[in-house]
Amino acid sequence: MNRIYMDHAASTPMHPLVAEEMLRIMTGTFGNASSVHAFGRDAKRIVSDAREKIAAAIHARPADLVFTSGGTESDNMALFGAAAARVDKGRHLLVSQIEHHAVLHAAEQLAEQGYDVEYIPVDTLGRVDIEWIRDHIRPDTTLISVMVANNEVGTVQDIEAIGALAREQDIWFHTDAVQALGSLDIDCEKWKADLISFSAHKINGPQGIGALYVSPKIKLPALLHGGNQERKRRAGTENLAGMAGFAKAVELAVSSLDERHAQLHHLRQEFLGKLEQRIGSDKFVLNGDPSHTLAHIVNVSFPAVGTETMLMNLDMERIAVASGSACTSGSLETSHVLRAMNLSENVLKSAIRFSFGLGNTSEEIETVVQKIESIIGRVRA
Repeated sequence: MNRIYMDHAASTPMHPLVAEEMLRIMTGTFGNASSVHAFGRDAKRIVSDAREKIAAAIHARPADLVFTSGGTESDNMALFGAAAARVDKGRHLLVSQIEHHAVLHAAEQLAEQGYDVEYIPVDTLGRVDIEWIRDHIRPDTTLISVMVANNEVGTVQDIEAIGALAREQDIWFHTDAVQALGSLDIDCEKWKADLISFSAHKINGPQGIGALYVSPKIKLPALLHGGNQERKRRAGTENLAGMAGFAKAVELAVSSLDERHAQLHHLRQEFLGKLEQRIGSDKFVLNGDPSHTLAHIVNVSFPAVGTETMLMNLDMERIAVASGSACTSGSLETSHVLRAMNLSENVLKSAIRFSFGLGNTSEEIETVVQKIESIIGRVRA
């Protein structure tokens, strides 16, 4: 049996057209974009073109986009930068409990530095309570950080409402859109977000490249010092091929947004429908909000089989899935996202994340469900 990859929320296979674009840059352009000669100008043009294409896709100005090494750096730049830039206003931050660890660990570091970090709770579907946020805003609140869509359960937040509340209270708003890019229409101004994190490798682009949208009203202090790249916001020689590949991946994802959503929604419904047919609706639990969700992420608990057992058995069947975020799934710790949702212990300890994408088929869905049925039968026997 061929290997089946259903862990696209962790990382995606590179689109052939992205690889082609990157190879073109790697074999044809080697100048430094900071150099003033023709080779440097050629490189600079690649950087500018990539910035313009990505900015257009997210309804932003090119000047407001900072290229980074990925979502983690973008999240860190947003939190540490915002905290430092607004320290005169205060040291109170509101961060949701279900953020990626790139945000949560940055918040923990800020707490150790004397910042007062309060964690926004979520309901059993993984949605934050906007009124809770409103009630906990203080005069010294400087930043609210709530992700657009959760990487473990797929739940989508009411970002526009949170952004409007933050803008109304003169609080900077950061949102992690790493999983949302390529799945939702992203509009920086409509969301009223001041800082938005992105990453290329979730949309069939290269690993090691991302971006942070920074509102024109914000002047973030640099985390990396050296040259004048990225308008002095991030020093370092530009990753030309990575930027060009990122731009191509964004272009492909945005141009086929509706088609991609329809295809992934079909796979999702097919997966859940076949699970119900083969093992019965009483043998599994769908985690997350079934209405406000990304189409490609399905988090399911099989109470009769522990997470580790299911993962191991699926891997032996050459099927790749996950227990949660790729950054922590290797440790097989209980998901902080599911725990924040106050789910029962047997649901917490039997959760598996399936995430679909480029290359997945209905035939693979059928195979995976058959294997799940077989594994449950063996374990129960």
